[in-house]
Amino acid sequence: MNLLLFIIILIVSFVVVRIGAIAFELTGLESSLAKFQALSCFTGTGFTTKEAELITGNPQRRHIASVLIVLGHAGFVTLIATFANSLRTDIIMPWINLAILAIAVYIIYKIFTHTKFAGKLTDALRARIVKQEIIKPVTFEELMVLTGGYGVSSVEIGQNSPILNKTIIETDLRSHDIMILVIERNGETIPNPSADTRILLDDRVICFGRLSNIRKQLCLTPQ
Repeated sequence: MNLLLFIIILIVSFVVVRIGAIAFELTGLESSLAKFQALSCFTGTGFTTKEAELITGNPQRRHIASVLIVLGHAGFVTLIATFANSLRTDIIMPWINLAILAIAVYIIYKIFTHTKFAGKLTDALRARIVKQEIIKPVTFEELMVLTGGYGVSSVEIGQNSPILNKTIIETDLRSHDIMILVIERNGETIPNPSADTRILLDDRVICFGRLSNIRKQLCLTPQ
């Protein structure tokens, strides 16, 4: 019974971390960063200062992180308890139980890190989260955070973006300490666009500047 409970909790833990990663990703975090932060919150390890700004500076992400931290602590306490109880038998059984646990952990890890399975699971969970409107996808993606609140961001230009159909010089982003580095349009990349380049619907604009200014000046509302 303890072995079965341990395996179930382990599987649930993997699923919770994956859900957390999807939730972070929907709020605008890059995929690999979202996975790392979800695992960091759940395990309480590896949370660096610069990357912490991505989480602590956003109310929705702080809520996700809080839930992951609480579930992580509860899960680890339960795992340790069931692990200890599974070994409290006679002299021979603990080694058998330990071997079973090691094999189970390895198999579960291989399954959840398998590319095809992980992809299908992620797609299914993401669709469920979006359908239930648990987390609403955003168009603002923080690619890198530097010091002082500055960083590189990617913004998808929507119908209500303040800079839609304006040329770069008309957006007056320079006065807000924002520099457009690249525009991605219909599968093509426009590096270092000129001042007379017009921003069109569905363009993805990669820019550098203070993240709070980028949210305000390029998005409908601050994310």
